[in-house]
Amino acid sequence: MEKQKLGPPTDRVTIRHVAEHAGVSVAAVSKVLRNAYGVSEALRTKVENAIDLLKYRPSTAARAMRGRTYTVGILVVELTNPFVPVLLEGIDAGLAEANYKAMVGVGRAASKLETSMIESMIDTRMDGLVLIGPQISGSVVAHYAKQIPIVAIAHHEPQATLYDTVNSDDFAGAQMAVEALASRGYSDIAMLSYDRSDSPSSVVAVQREAGYKAAMAAIGLKDKARIIRHPHPSESRKKELAALLSSEDRPRAIFVWSDLDAVPLLAACHELGIDVPGSLAVIGYDDCSLAGQPAVSLSSVNQDPLELGARASELLLSRIEGREDAQHVLFPPKVVLRRSI
Repeated sequence: MEKQKLGPPTDRVTIRHVAEHAGVSVAAVSKVLRNAYGVSEALRTKVENAIDLLKYRPSTAARAMRGRTYTVGILVVELTNPFVPVLLEGIDAGLAEANYKAMVGVGRAASKLETSMIESMIDTRMDGLVLIGPQISGSVVAHYAKQIPIVAIAHHEPQATLYDTVNSDDFAGAQMAVEALASRGYSDIAMLSYDRSDSPSSVVAVQREAGYKAAMAAIGLKDKARIIRHPHPSESRKKELAALLSSEDRPRAIFVWSDLDAVPLLAACHELGIDVPGSLAVIGYDDCSLAGQPAVSLSSVNQDPLELGARASELLLSRIEGREDAQHVLFPPKVVLRRSI
């Protein structure tokens, strides 16, 4: 019996249309969509060309028809940042209200590990994903968003059309940090960041560095702006911070891209006998739980992780229910002043 060919799609394009157009099996298309191991470049090219031409996108409704699992995967870049557990608490609280359970995976700032974990979460039929600080690019996130609802946090990609983002306004927050230092008379203000050579342009440090530069220019200190970088993550962080603090050209004030490095910087100051803020002013970003401890008293930019997490879970649940329009949410940060400046 002659195999019946599908006519040109008139409404919703399905995986069968893609397979027919590419001249391959439905199973082959599925493998390409999942970025499965062993897919040849020739097969991938044929299938992706067909997907682009037909504007194919897997149906959220079709996923629902196969049965929901009421589980959501959460991929975090690391758990050592004290900001992350509070963010997870906000996400989990929102999911629990809808009777969803969350499963957490740690990507360890490694893009290959992140993609492997995302594929595993898709293969185990989770209903959606929340990506926190992903190290994969926006195009890779979009690739997986064709297969599963995704919301990304700490990932600036406002042009994304296939997934949602929830962020602190990191550009504005960095400006606020510089302004807080400048208002106290500091002019030699450096920024401590990290080596971003292996990071995509969507990471929060890009926005924070841009906000720092803009703020320095706005107050007439463009020529004094300098960004100090260290390897990230770095096993020799303590040694590097000590070298920075002992250098002859140590700045008078430092805006640190994250409390993850600001708290160790304060600890290094204490060990070296450097008075804070008498000899060095420090302000961080995240306002983590450690920042408010009396022994630390770190000024920092607060981005309300509970609210960020709650909003992310709300967006993901609406994605799972079938919403397709992209939403990109920016929360206004605020500076919390303590003894460090």
